[in-house]
Amino acid sequence: MDRRTFGLLCELLQSRGLKASGSLAVEEQICMFLHTLSHHVKNRTISSRFFRSSEIVSRYLNSTLNGVLWLHDVLLKVPDLVLENCTDERWKWIKNCLGPLDGTYIRVHVPENDKLRYRTRKGEIATNVLGVCSRDMKFIFVMPGWEGSTSDSRVLRNALNKPTGLKVPIGYYYLVDAIYTNIEGFLAPYRGMRYHLSEWRDGCAPRNKEEFFNMKHSSARNVIEQCFGLPKMRWAILRSPSFYLIKTQCRIITACCLLHNLIRREMSVDPMDHELVDLPNNEVEDNDSISSIEASNQWMS
Repeated sequence: MDRRTFGLLCELLQSRGLKASGSLAVEEQICMFLHTLSHHVKNRTISSRFFRSSEIVSRYLNSTLNGVLWLHDVLLKVPDLVLENCTDERWKWIKNCLGPLDGTYIRVHVPENDKLRYRTRKGEIATNVLGVCSRDMKFIFVMPGWEGSTSDSRVLRNALNKPTGLKVPIGYYYLVDAIYTNIEGFLAPYRGMRYHLSEWRDGCAPRNKEEFFNMKHSSARNVIEQCFGLPKMRWAILRSPSFYLIKTQCRIITACCLLHNLIRREMSVDPMDHELVDLPNNEVEDNDSISSIEASNQWMS
């Protein structure tokens, strides 16, 4: 994060109620918070580095975390629609698409009696995080908190049912992988066909229209995997379990995604990605929305 972006973050947080207290300036509070996320250090390390008591560090880390979460309406990206006249080679094949959707696992620390529920198929203790991103790798929606043993489809169903959850306007859709059902609002690839980008290397060409569709689908949907990867590279606290309460750990995950959006939006060159592309922001009106996962003939034609 450069100096200008840091200054903007300070202004945004002050506008949402973060205040200086005694000799502790707002800038120092935010520095302590960002240092914790970037280096995944414990409160006593922050206390030693900034010459503050552990109680003060804990208090202001929590207040800064709350302030960042209050910025969700400012930092979450509005979906940008793929229009009919789109010429981008990656996206022009999927008109009316709002962006890719996927889930990822982020390791967490939970009490011993909760570990079974949070254990993933690979045996890790993690939370299942649902995310949706735009074409320029900014998060549109992010929802951590579900146990690692929970299926991706159940997490998606919950996101649609929540009053403040994921919105899918009628007539538009998100790209999903084959784990999800191919239904209205969510377009999955053909099953039983080559799909992953690694399968199209070394001059391997599609053998039929289904494989061609899968190749284009995979190329576009791969953006969400990159979008998940960037915050994990940027914030060390996402790469290993922390010893906060699980509720706080999930709030930290959301905050990291929001700060990722701020960096992508405000910095001309993202330190984690030197190939940014400026894309138009075509907002979609939120009138009628899909609120449930049901079988349909939406993609039969």
